[in-house]
Amino acid sequence: MTDPIADYLTRLRNAISANHRVVEIPASNLKKDITKVLLEKGYILNYKFIEEGPRGSIKIALKYDPINKVNAIKKLIRISTPGLRKYVGYKDMPRVLNGLGIAILSTSQGVMTDKEARVQKIGGEVLCYIY
Repeated sequence: MTDPIADYLTRLRNAISANHRVVEIPASNLKKDITKVLLEKGYILNYKFIEEGPRGSIKIALKYDPINKVNAIKKLIRISTPGLRKYVGYKDMPRVLNGLGIAILSTSQGVMTDKEARVQKIGGEVLCYIY
């Protein structure tokens, strides 16, 4: 696998389109940090780290609207790829849907959203957009 973050996003996207309640993804430290950000921002219900095998896995409970059965995540877009990395400073931070969505960044202070990075005045690599 050449791009584990794209694989992570694709597994989430496929589970959402199939209306699954839970999706299991191979774990890594970066994926764990992205999952924590998704929980903090209310895009998923819960997650659980399973320490089986060499790396373990992450079980993510997806969040659906109880009335309309619509998922909280509308779109997942990978921005920085292994072939073309996208770095931004805090002044050039992207705004996803005029602030309605989030951009997840990998910074020197850890994985965080674009809003948190703007407040702390640090830039980093734009991993993905979620709205």
